[in-house]
Amino acid sequence: MDTPRPRPCGPARPDLRVLSQRVYRGPNVWSYDQAVHLVVDLGILEEYPTDLLPGFTERLVELLPGLERHTCSVGTAGGFIQRMQDGTWLGHVAEHVALQLQQEAGHDLRRGKTRSVRGKVGQYNVIVGYLDEAVALAACELAVRLVNDLVEHDEAFDFEAELATFLRFAQRQAFGPSTMAILEEAVSRDIPWQRLNRGSLVQLGQGVHAKRFRATMTSLTGALAVDIASDKDLTTQLLASAGLPVPRSELVRDVEGAAAAARRIGYPVVVKPLDGNHGRGVCLDLRDEQAVRESFPIAQEQSRRGSVMVESFVTGKDYRCLIIGGRMQAIAERVPAHVVGDGTHTVAELVDITNADPRRGVGHEKVLTKIKVDEAAVELVRSQGHAMDAVVPRGEMVKLALTANMSTGGISIDRTWDAHPDNVDVAEEAARLIGLDVAGIDFICPDITEPVRETGGAICEVNAAPGFRMHTHPTEGEPQFIAKPVVDLLFPPGAPSRVPIIAVTGTNGKTTTSRMISHIFKGLGRKVGMTSTDGVVIDERLVIKADASGPRSARMVLQNPRVDLAVMEVARGGIIREGLGYDRNDVAVVTNVAADHLGLKGIDTLEQLAAVKRVVVEAVPRSGYAVLNADDEHVRAMRRRCSGSVVWFSLKAPGSEERAMIDEHCRRGGRAVVLEETERGEMIVIRQGRRSMQLAFTHLLPSTFEGTARMNVANALAAAGAAFALGAPLQDIRQGLRTFTTSYYLSPGRMNLLTVAGRQIIVDYCHNAAGMRMLGDFAQRYADRQEERGAGGTVRRIGLVATAGDRRDDDMAELGAVAAEYFDTIVVRDDAHLRGRAPGEQAEHVARGIRQAQEAGRARCTDVEIVLDELQATDRALEIAEPGDLVVLCVDKHAQVMERLEQRTKVATPRGDNEQDGRAYDPDFVMDQAAQAETA
Repeated sequence: MDTPRPRPCGPARPDLRVLSQRVYRGPNVWSYDQAVHLVVDLGILEEYPTDLLPGFTERLVELLPGLERHTCSVGTAGGFIQRMQDGTWLGHVAEHVALQLQQEAGHDLRRGKTRSVRGKVGQYNVIVGYLDEAVALAACELAVRLVNDLVEHDEAFDFEAELATFLRFAQRQAFGPSTMAILEEAVSRDIPWQRLNRGSLVQLGQGVHAKRFRATMTSLTGALAVDIASDKDLTTQLLASAGLPVPRSELVRDVEGAAAAARRIGYPVVVKPLDGNHGRGVCLDLRDEQAVRESFPIAQEQSRRGSVMVESFVTGKDYRCLIIGGRMQAIAERVPAHVVGDGTHTVAELVDITNADPRRGVGHEKVLTKIKVDEAAVELVRSQGHAMDAVVPRGEMVKLALTANMSTGGISIDRTWDAHPDNVDVAEEAARLIGLDVAGIDFICPDITEPVRETGGAICEVNAAPGFRMHTHPTEGEPQFIAKPVVDLLFPPGAPSRVPIIAVTGTNGKTTTSRMISHIFKGLGRKVGMTSTDGVVIDERLVIKADASGPRSARMVLQNPRVDLAVMEVARGGIIREGLGYDRNDVAVVTNVAADHLGLKGIDTLEQLAAVKRVVVEAVPRSGYAVLNADDEHVRAMRRRCSGSVVWFSLKAPGSEERAMIDEHCRRGGRAVVLEETERGEMIVIRQGRRSMQLAFTHLLPSTFEGTARMNVANALAAAGAAFALGAPLQDIRQGLRTFTTSYYLSPGRMNLLTVAGRQIIVDYCHNAAGMRMLGDFAQRYADRQEERGAGGTVRRIGLVATAGDRRDDDMAELGAVAAEYFDTIVVRDDAHLRGRAPGEQAEHVARGIRQAQEAGRARCTDVEIVLDELQATDRALEIAEPGDLVVLCVDKHAQVMERLEQRTKVATPRGDNEQDGRAYDPDFVMDQAAQAETA
């Protein structure tokens, strides 16, 4: 007995609905490669797996037979069909249908998965790999519509028509045959690539190694050479001056000049545009003046500059010689569009039969072009003694075009190994004379196997950016793999195509760690491209001021031709939104994982947050390194997902559980960066196997404030581990850390120390409880050290705190509770990003946490105020403080705050009192002096 079709309890149809879609453009939480992520809701269909839908599987396979080859989790062909027969849910079916639709469009893809959404009955995450994101999105849309239609047919939905529309769209989006051939060769060599527009402009390689090409025009193709090749008259003159065989020719601008030139040259002649292409406007074998006059406007219409060439008509076969890097790589005989009679069908019918060849398409979308029947074709057929509705005798060839271009429906026959050596020399010399790295030399001669100088043939044209499809997909003969020499030109064997990429992620400290790494390699003379929450920095120049910790900024850095090393700060949001902006990173640094941004985008637990951040670890190749914080359990667990080697860093002392793990790791030849106590202080030590190499005392690193800023000690360990993993010499790592300060220009908005009217000011960007604990610990250590030095009694600590509006209420309160443990007085402000909250709501939650800590007896804080505006809150914190106090300002717009502090300094201090060595007051000088005093 058949199971009834699903019927909802209402007027709506049973529907598989897409709730959201996202495009990952690099490694992501679901896949190592780019993918489309759909969240779908089955609704009532959750109760109807495929085995309860009569005829569903059979109808689907009838429409898409290719599904029979899908292995699915069974692992053998037909596995997916078996899964449907046994019963699987329609989200899983949509995944396979989307993959198969892309297969129908020529995209060889097998990557996909479907997983239920945690805690959401009937909702599924559908992950589908892709080669072209626009095609993938269209495939996903059509897949959902097809699945719904098979459940309950919609008369308005015609799958055959929809599939045809989809395939045409995919063909428009696809690269042409020439571009695709080069791209496939580059991918086979592990050369990264980016599509720079919706056309055929592609970048191969990264940064300083990047090369670009469009079709067969490359970064090495000279603009002057292209101009010369586009000017057929100049090309003919240059070739003739070198003694190469060319037809007699003249350049004319009007029909009278064309007729006169034809008389001088002698019939038959050719009339063609001076700077046309693809054979458009070329009129051949003109045998009288009337034919010349009629052909002139046809040629002139296709000439961009209005000039027309009249040249002698050379008889023979049409050959295209492909010259790459000065060497002949392929030769094809081009045969004009034609049909061959069979004694049964008319010419028109033969054209239709020929165009039905699946290899033929419109324009350059396929390896052959469909024959176009226009007035010129009809007239040509008539000149051969036939009509379009006439039956042609068996074996007789009827031409439908005079030119042998592939774009007009012609075919090609490979003749690479048939050409006479003299002809090869002539073609190579022609390419060298014009100056093209990739050139198509068009020969007209009776036989390419005989010397063209003896048989009377000639070079009729030199083409820049010649098409490859006649060579890669000849109609007859062996295909030639001509993309290899093109890629060899751009990337000679052994030449690098990638720049080293260091990815830094974590809840706290990633910006400072990224800056430390960049500073180290800048000292080595590298041109570093860096992304961070402050913007994109290219060779120490801020080129974009914005939160640039996402994949788009990463791609921007890798496109810059100056960059020879990239340091990417990778934020949680960017990974969730688009994945990484590249395919892999040589070094991944994970500083820590703490409660921040929880409750957003489906990330509710620390384990889920760690799964997002470990994407950078999963993107490490076998030859790469993951620099991991051994003191964080969630980071420690990431080692199991790393294909490369692990470099541990730890603040823990010898004898701890973490150090025991590191000792064992090093005994097996691993690497680590740790702290060792010596008589002179705490030493950073790099360990590799049984070797231990002393790097620097922590108290001598300016960024650590004599070792009191433990978070920057940890950041220095991570930066040293990353630099050492990339092969930086020990002395350069040491020098980089010794010269990296938290001055505003090296580390804006991160632990900037300055003095305002006798008050010590720290400007930082701290926005979560874990970061506040580290910052509070520093404030306590720093104040204690100031008191030990007799700075004038007890050093009060005043804090200015805030957090973003997208945090959970309890997370905001926790920030306030932690701040209450370390500061005497706290000013609470609103964050610049309210993110849907009412003004003052964030500040009230933070203040609530402070009051709760006070009530529980865990608070050092005795006074709390709420001042919502950041600059006004800054002013209030400074008003509360007295000379000798420590004021910690957690700010968003650090540039504006620093400007306000500078203004207050000028007001508080007369200009003459701040002159040193003849210099008037300079706020940067004060900041640097303060930093030097701390490390003296």
